[in-house]
Amino acid sequence: MRFGVYSAILHDRPLVEALGVLKGLGLQGLEINSGGFLPPVHIPILDEILKSDTARDDFLGLFEESGVSIAGLNCNGNPLHPNPAIGHKHAADVIRSIHLARRLGQDRVVTMSGLPGGEPGATIPNWMVNAWNSASIGVIKYQFGIAAKFWGEVDMIARDMDVKIALELHPQNLVFNVPTIRELVESAKATNIGVELDASHLFWQQMDPIAVVRELGPLVYQAAAKDVLVNSKNAELVGVLDNSFRVLDPAEDRVNLGGDEWVNEWPQKSAWDFVAVGKGHGADYWARFISACEAVDPGMWLNIEHEDTSMGRIEGLEYAANTLKTSANLAGVSWNSN
Repeated sequence: MRFGVYSAILHDRPLVEALGVLKGLGLQGLEINSGGFLPPVHIPILDEILKSDTARDDFLGLFEESGVSIAGLNCNGNPLHPNPAIGHKHAADVIRSIHLARRLGQDRVVTMSGLPGGEPGATIPNWMVNAWNSASIGVIKYQFGIAAKFWGEVDMIARDMDVKIALELHPQNLVFNVPTIRELVESAKATNIGVELDASHLFWQQMDPIAVVRELGPLVYQAAAKDVLVNSKNAELVGVLDNSFRVLDPAEDRVNLGGDEWVNEWPQKSAWDFVAVGKGHGADYWARFISACEAVDPGMWLNIEHEDTSMGRIEGLEYAANTLKTSANLAGVSWNSN
C-alpha cells in the first residue's frame, strides 16, 4: 500500500509548499485535482504539459525534488449533467485528464460516473433514490443508456492510453454502490473502468467498505481515507438522506460546481458529518480496510481526503496520517515514510 493525500485541502498554498506538507507527514503521494468541480490549482500549466516535453519535465521535477510522488489525478464532477455548460466541460475534463495522466506517467484518473436528467430535454440531474414505482425504473434505464454510451467511449480512450478510470461510489451519481458499478461496467463493455473506494460515502449509506472491497476485488483501482460520524440523535429523526442544507447567498463565500450550481451550507443539525480519519472509526477498523485493499493490490494508493470542518487543514491531515500509520502497523503493512 502507498499512502497519500487528495490535493483539494491544500489548494490554499503553492504546489511546492503542499509537497513539503506531505513530506513532513511521512506521506508518499499527492492525488492532484485536474478539473471537474474544482480547478486544477496545482497544475496551472496543464495545457502546456499536454504539448511541451519541457513543461512536463519541469513539472515532474518538482515531485522528484520533493521525494513525493504523483498519486493519480482527480477530476470529480458530473460529466453526464444535462446542462451543457456543466456536463460538456466536466466530460472534456475527464478526457483531458486521461491524456494528462499518460503524459505524466500515471495510470489512475479518479472521477464520478455523473448523473443525467430523467428524460430528454431535462436541465437538472435526477437521482432516483428509492425506485419503488415503475416510472422510476424507466428513468434509471434511460440514464444508464446515456452513461453506457459516454463511458464506453471514454473506456476506449483510457484503454489506448493504458489508464484506469476509478469512479468514486458517490450518492447523487448513477454509480454509487456495488450493483450500479457492475451494471455500468457491463453495459459499457468496459475494461478500464472500476472504482475509487472512498469509505466515507459507504459509511453513511450503512454499507461496509471492507465488504465492498472484498466483493469488487480487482475493480477497486484506488482508495480514499475519509471518515464519517453518524449523529445518532439527529439520524433517529431524519435518517441519513438529510436535505436540510441552506442555499448560500451570492454575497457569501461559496464554491462553484459549474454553471450556476454551488455548494450549499452543511445542515446545522446534521444526520452525519465528515470527520478526520479515526474520529468515526478507530485504527482497528482502518487496519482491516488497509488489509482488504492490500489483498487486492499491494501497490494501491490510499489517499487522505480531509473535510472535517472542526479541524484545521494541517491539523486534520496530521490526525488522519497518524491514524493510518497506526493502522498500517496493525495490518502489518509498511508505512514506507519518505
